[in-house]
Amino acid sequence: MADEQQTLLSVDEMAHAFEEDVGPVDLSTHAVEDWITLAIFWTMAGCVFLQFFTRYALNNSLAWTEEIAANCLVMVVFLGSAMCVRLARHIHVDFVQQLLPPDIRRWLVLVVDLIVIGFFAYASWLMWRYVAIVGKERMVTVDLPRGIVFYIVLAAFLLMSVRSVQNFIRDRKRSPGETPDGSES
Repeated sequence: MADEQQTLLSVDEMAHAFEEDVGPVDLSTHAVEDWITLAIFWTMAGCVFLQFFTRYALNNSLAWTEEIAANCLVMVVFLGSAMCVRLARHIHVDFVQQLLPPDIRRWLVLVVDLIVIGFFAYASWLMWRYVAIVGKERMVTVDLPRGIVFYIVLAAFLLMSVRSVQNFIRDRKRSPGETPDGSES
């Protein structure tokens, strides 16, 4: 019965389904960490391509590309985490939260926000201590300090802390029945 209700589309109809006008692009929702992450991502992609090309086309790979790409990946992960904190996109279990009355749910969200702030603040402090210990070590294949990567990870943790405080302030202003996307539950 369900198959009968579905309309069969021709190949042309399916191909043209992706041609809809999406309107103007709005870049105002992006923050500074988004653009930095994008630049580091493309640096990583360039290194990976260069590694692939030199290894398989020239049969003589450049060793430094692998180390730079791996360090770029680390930076992309942590800066991307800061983006996710800002947008409240980190995965979380909200099944129990959805079963609670709006007033209790609001308090639970605020308590979770405080725990998250504490976690990121503590992780920032730990990263600061770690950078102080190993920040002057040199990379293996490139004569650069590994502290470059560690300081960016530290900055990402600090940014996650700041974004968590912003989320807490936003959640305090939200009405008791309002969900994070702005709709009423």
